[in-house]
Amino acid sequence: MSTRIASRLVRAAPHRSGVLSHGAGFWVIAFAFLVAMAFSTAPTPLWALYRSYDGFSTFMVTVAFTAYALGVVMSLFLAGHVSDWLGRRRVLLPAVLLEAVAAVGFLTSASLPMLIAARLVSGLGVGMINATATAHLSELHSRARPEADRTRSDLVAMVANMGGFALGPLISGILAQYVGNPLRTPYLVFLVLLVVAAAGIVLVPETVERPQQSPRYRPQRVSVPAESRSAFFAASSAALAAFAVLGLFTSLAPGFVAGTLHHPGRALAGVVTFLVFGAAAGTQIALARIAVSRQLAAGLGLMGAGLVGVTAAVWLPSLALFLIGGIAAGAGTGALFKGTVSTVAGLAVPGARGEALAGLFLAAYIGLAIPVLGLGIATRYVADRTALLGFSAVLVAMCVAVSHRLLRRR
Repeated sequence: MSTRIASRLVRAAPHRSGVLSHGAGFWVIAFAFLVAMAFSTAPTPLWALYRSYDGFSTFMVTVAFTAYALGVVMSLFLAGHVSDWLGRRRVLLPAVLLEAVAAVGFLTSASLPMLIAARLVSGLGVGMINATATAHLSELHSRARPEADRTRSDLVAMVANMGGFALGPLISGILAQYVGNPLRTPYLVFLVLLVVAAAGIVLVPETVERPQQSPRYRPQRVSVPAESRSAFFAASSAALAAFAVLGLFTSLAPGFVAGTLHHPGRALAGVVTFLVFGAAAGTQIALARIAVSRQLAAGLGLMGAGLVGVTAAVWLPSLALFLIGGIAAGAGTGALFKGTVSTVAGLAVPGARGEALAGLFLAAYIGLAIPVLGLGIATRYVADRTALLGFSAVLVAMCVAVSHRLLRRR
């Protein structure tokens, strides 16, 4: 490499551009991560209210939910990786502001077109935040505690991510139940929190040294490990099924609780989703140090049993069984997704690990959207409980089909 070319690739000298220390900045980013993830699931207990307000069907709830998943996928592959050279703050700040824009959209109107637009914008922000905030937390932690390993930062990132998903419905459900103006108050609270988070991000030190010449932009590439295609597709199918379960509990499950199970309380709807995501987060923490094969086995078993319980609860009907099944399904999805990430990371060669994981996340977010959309379509032609039975049967069959390849010792 010539001296001239080399000089263009020299990174700028490291500097601390933020007001806060790296240690304080770590907790600010954790807060922003948590708030953004919580906001993304805040509409969950409110879907029944939207349906009564604007008169749209269960299917249209899934359309609005799918808009969110579409936004996440678009953002992940178009902008989720640019912070590696553009800088963490320069991506996180506009991403959190996108969430604030979505909150303003929800506050402006409760009509279906605005719901779809706001959900799409929220998805775009989440796709930018997820990988960027995780990387920023790791780097801030390593600067604040150079002698420590990544365990603490990985744990905080995991709790902020899945814990945020759990807290969002709980907070919005309680506010909608016990505070006036239920379709406005939750979003006003989250708008304030998002603005506070954005202001905090401005004060956090940057951890990426920008190159003097920025690399040529390209979308995130996706690759499949050539020598392990069957194992990769088994892991991707399992991730798809896991996210389909999460999609169920953030879109249509509150409607099942209010309608089929005859418990219309909005706080209860938030509690149901909180328990599911809380179980997912708790299981990921509890199983962090066990073998990947055991994580996968536990995930497949718990998720399958949970789906059976949830489906049976809707047919009986039984709220208690629905809650127990939801907790089991949530625990299973947490363990299963953690295991699939570890599996794919182990299958890929080091230089292509990010591209292989991008393929896994693509499958996961397809699972977040398409199966739930199919369930919404089915509810237009058959009873809700019949549609749920078919949905659960397909997911359980998928897990059984891939279990042999997924659990095979490599």
